[in-house]
Amino acid sequence: MKVGVVYYPEHWDRSMWEQDAQLMKESGVRVIRVAEFAWSRLEPKEGIYQFDWLDEAVDLFHRYGLEVVIGTPTMTPPVWLTSNYPDVLPIDAHGHSQEAGVRGHRCYNSPSMRRHTAAIVGQLAARYGNHPAVIGWQTDNEFMMNLCHCESCTSKFRDRLKKQFDGNLDLLNREWGTVVWSGEYSDWSQVRTPIGGSPHQNPSLLLAFRRFQNDSIIEFQQLQVDILRRLCPDHFITHNTWSAPIPLDNPRLYAPLDFASFDYYPNTSPDKIATNPYSGALLLDRVRGFKRRNYWIMEQLSGPPGAWMPMWRAPYPGFIRAFSWQSFARGADAVVHFRWRSGTVGAEQFWHGLIDHSNVPGRRFAEFVRLTEEVNRMAPLLEGTSLRSKAAILYSHEHHSAFQLQPQSEGFDYYENMKPIHRSFVKQGIGVDVIDWRESLDAYKLVVAPALYLLDEATAESLKRYAAGGGTLVLSARTGVKNENNICWMQPLPGPLADAAGVVVKEYDPVGNDAQSLVAADGTEYQCSQWCDLLEPSTAEVLAIYGDNGTGFYGGTPAVTSNRYGEGTVIYVGTVPEEVYWSDLLLGLSYQCDLDRWPDLPEGIQVTARESEDGRKVWFVLNLSREPKQLQLPMTMLSLIDDQKVMGVVELEPYGVALLQSVEA
Repeated sequence: MKVGVVYYPEHWDRSMWEQDAQLMKESGVRVIRVAEFAWSRLEPKEGIYQFDWLDEAVDLFHRYGLEVVIGTPTMTPPVWLTSNYPDVLPIDAHGHSQEAGVRGHRCYNSPSMRRHTAAIVGQLAARYGNHPAVIGWQTDNEFMMNLCHCESCTSKFRDRLKKQFDGNLDLLNREWGTVVWSGEYSDWSQVRTPIGGSPHQNPSLLLAFRRFQNDSIIEFQQLQVDILRRLCPDHFITHNTWSAPIPLDNPRLYAPLDFASFDYYPNTSPDKIATNPYSGALLLDRVRGFKRRNYWIMEQLSGPPGAWMPMWRAPYPGFIRAFSWQSFARGADAVVHFRWRSGTVGAEQFWHGLIDHSNVPGRRFAEFVRLTEEVNRMAPLLEGTSLRSKAAILYSHEHHSAFQLQPQSEGFDYYENMKPIHRSFVKQGIGVDVIDWRESLDAYKLVVAPALYLLDEATAESLKRYAAGGGTLVLSARTGVKNENNICWMQPLPGPLADAAGVVVKEYDPVGNDAQSLVAADGTEYQCSQWCDLLEPSTAEVLAIYGDNGTGFYGGTPAVTSNRYGEGTVIYVGTVPEEVYWSDLLLGLSYQCDLDRWPDLPEGIQVTARESEDGRKVWFVLNLSREPKQLQLPMTMLSLIDDQKVMGVVELEPYGVALLQSVEA
């Protein structure tokens, strides 16, 4: 475990480099990320490379015992490249070229971009592959869907579809339902990307284009990975995804990489205190799920962000330390802070670093030094530990995309609806992984699979085998609506999982923001909204019905059911209930599934455990709020940070952190 910083030597006068390196060393920094935006300095003219400045910086870091991660600079093509080779710039749905000189202004399929990417990555890898300070590489920076419609993308998209449909245009027309609105293709030359930007285009085409863009990113990265593996076989390779829940195919993107990395910017606003720690926990659990192993934070908040938006509030005392420990608590092996010093130039001048423009270390820097001291002291104890969850939530970038393309009801949001489910686990201290919906489920006792919208037969069979083998599977509304080509199934919902759920949807009501009443079997009343499936059980028992005081016409109709299936159980939640319902349901299931838990945690307190192969366990107890909190302990424990025994209650200051171990350990 280690703490690091992002540093841009090209932004600062050389006279500052050594004093920065010395202070980094003194403050406990162990790793530096460099160069991910430096293409114009590394190659100021086509084929003219100038690495002397980076040589000097990397040598300097090595002298101070600092490790270096180099970012390939392909997110920011230099002006000479976009000027000489305009095919590098993406083309939007209206035929307009993206402007150069910002970031992300590159088409992943541009022949010129790929050729020059191979050249710069090859030069960097050859030069630093054997440098003793360099330990690894970050590909590009924060991949995103640019939805390019250039001729290269159009041609490759067409070729991809030809291969997918075996050159059979009639098959494509049939599988996509192009007969609607006279959209049938009569020649392959007519097949192209969905230009015009209209949301009313064929949904199968729109989803296929999103999949193609994901493939393009993966191919573009693989070009770099192949070069780095060949020239730097002893280095790790990772990529830093970003906070926004964009529907990237992350499991495939990270498959050829050694571990996932993430850029984590928890919101500092007082208005976000109640939700931000839990939204952040979901993001971190998702990143851990990309490869189902520990990850790195490649950018962690160090001060108030601000660039193209107004600046956020300053981090409250303890905020930086606590949220860095949250990253470690949920599986990070390294936390790299963005950035060492606030920039004096460029668009991110007010995306603050650890040290302000004044160049005088202040409160935030002192807090960072406290963090590095603690992490460096705890690192030997935590080495080789990981989270070992027995519950999982299934996420799909394809469902996410499909819901974005065709909104289901007012307020219905696939990712936002996942948050109260995840929060319910976190608030009960139940470890949960967030994994791809097609991953193996053998390690889990309880799996929540919300809104499996695009459900193919193979995945349905896999889920049924999981339940039949003794697993507990929780499904929700909008499951089994379509097949993988975004075409509606002609069978009662939840489609291929109806028999396992023991229930069918006889009708539904897209209620949107009109709140409905949900009544559990014990008489407890809850609210639900967005969507109401009217359920007709066959073999399932009813867990909840719709109440009579909603705006619907179906009071007394089953809304939530439970079905015994083989050795396991399938629960179907036919609506979008409020969080307290999820909390009650999942806590009850955690007892049935014999999951480790820490029920009724105080608001803002998160508890997770990292465990070693030999069963040694360290509990992370975090107060991610501005109020002092207490947590009742189930046993006498040892506080590792201050080496004190804690009996009965652990006291936590605002944004307080405790690392605990049972005294027996």
